[in-house]
Amino acid sequence: MTGKEILKITLNLVVIYLIGGLILAVVYAKTSPVMFQKAALEKEVALKKLIPDADAIEKLGDWSIHEKYSEYFVARKNNAVIGYIIQSFGKGYSSYIDTLIAVDTDLKVIKISILGHAETPGLGDEIETDTFKNQFAGKDTEHLKIVKTETVDYVQAISGATISSRAVSEDAVKNGIAFLIKTLKEKNGHGTDKDTE
Repeated sequence: MTGKEILKITLNLVVIYLIGGLILAVVYAKTSPVMFQKAALEKEVALKKLIPDADAIEKLGDWSIHEKYSEYFVARKNNAVIGYIIQSFGKGYSSYIDTLIAVDTDLKVIKISILGHAETPGLGDEIETDTFKNQFAGKDTEHLKIVKTETVDYVQAISGATISSRAVSEDAVKNGIAFLIKTLKEKNGHGTDKDTE
């Protein structure tokens, strides 16, 4: 093979890579806003499902966990605070688990929702089942501990998926609520104020 042929092949490959890169950039530019809007709409629907009695859910601020951008919200009914929602992430077996946590004014869990993850199908993805998620209702930070036996006081691990279970309970939910408690105490000077924010 001559130097001229090598140069021709190299130039052809460069042109192909440039065209491919340009096509990818155009596709991303077109689809990125649509994906962003869809994700925002899905989050809005998930927020409303967590505290359906609220007539307004307003963003209070931003925070980050595991270098992941997250938000937290206040839920009101007739202008009175009826709860809070915090987005949090837990480091699972094969992904970060994007979680929404709704708490009442006593900062006990009302409900959780899993927004996204890439945990093992058939094992770790059991974190999305109602059987697992319903265990969180009424729990405070002291009771967000994973145990491997049947329990009503704590959260029972999913068989074969203890890491994913722990990522939700002891990482995402517990750390999210702890952050919210600290933030509300700093903001109000003494703790949560149930009537004003």
